[in-house]
Amino acid sequence: MTLHNETTPREAANAVTPIAGLHHVTAITGNAQQNIDFYTKTLGLRFVKVTINYDDPGSYHFYYGDGLGRPGTIMTYFAWPGARRGTNGVGQVSETAFAIPVGSADYWKERLDRFATGGAQHAQRFGEKVVTFQDPEGMPLALVETEKAAGDRHAWRHGEVPVEHAIRGFHSVTLAELTESAPAGILVNQFGYREVGREGKRVRYQAAPPHGDAIARVVDVVTVPKGNYPQMGAGQVHHVAFRTPDDGQQALWLEQLRKAGRNVSPVMDRDYFHSIYFREPGGVLFEIATDAPGMTINEKPEELATRIQLPAWLEPHRVQVEAALPKITLAPRFDGLAAEEV
Repeated sequence: MTLHNETTPREAANAVTPIAGLHHVTAITGNAQQNIDFYTKTLGLRFVKVTINYDDPGSYHFYYGDGLGRPGTIMTYFAWPGARRGTNGVGQVSETAFAIPVGSADYWKERLDRFATGGAQHAQRFGEKVVTFQDPEGMPLALVETEKAAGDRHAWRHGEVPVEHAIRGFHSVTLAELTESAPAGILVNQFGYREVGREGKRVRYQAAPPHGDAIARVVDVVTVPKGNYPQMGAGQVHHVAFRTPDDGQQALWLEQLRKAGRNVSPVMDRDYFHSIYFREPGGVLFEIATDAPGMTINEKPEELATRIQLPAWLEPHRVQVEAALPKITLAPRFDGLAAEEV
């Protein structure tokens, strides 16, 4: 006898897997070298990829993360020289937060004060210590002490920050929305997130228990009943990407989202992952990106970001492309990296 809520083997094979958490966050910078220096030197992330914006080949696309740029750790930037500062508003990612080990908040407050990023403040949310601050272009960032940052799998051991305090990938993103119901319709009803807490106008959602990483599972929604829409520019998040394991699961997401009435892009090959894009009802641009193939598909772990990587269709024009890009300092080689260091 088959119960009503059971699935058949065929249905199970075609079932979409709930979203595992954040894959990457992409923002905009108007100053390429300043951006590299801040994220690698001040924050101690690894520079893991230098490529170009596939939709705007005259500009860079930078990737920062852990030793291998694993999903859940990747902060990326479109570098548009001279881009004007963006303005904040509703329907956007209003803060990007990284996970740090418990006991590291004081270290980071002192470090951020020392490196003159300005405005670093202690805070507390949902029982966790938080340090809020901005990058050089005014982008709101935070560091959150969390038990989920225990261990050092996602700590870059060769960065500017001691490994015991190093960033362990993302903790969360915060969405500024007119109503909490707009993003919840996607996060809860489709992605499989669940509400885990409320503090004032902040609602916390968390991805289903992971099979692997415990990091990068949180999305906070802060309601802003009145507000202007943001003006995109430097210091603003362009989009936030969520994880799905492979192309098969992404195809199921594409089908499911279109059936739900979402205006979803076709699959786009970004070399290091495959992507689909759509806007959630509140206006934030969401991406669903595959975990594979990853950052080492065209560079060895010790060589990441030591050369500008171009998509195959632009490789014949490398000389012209590189000549048109601003000069930057590429990453050093790290010969002799042990497996546990990345």
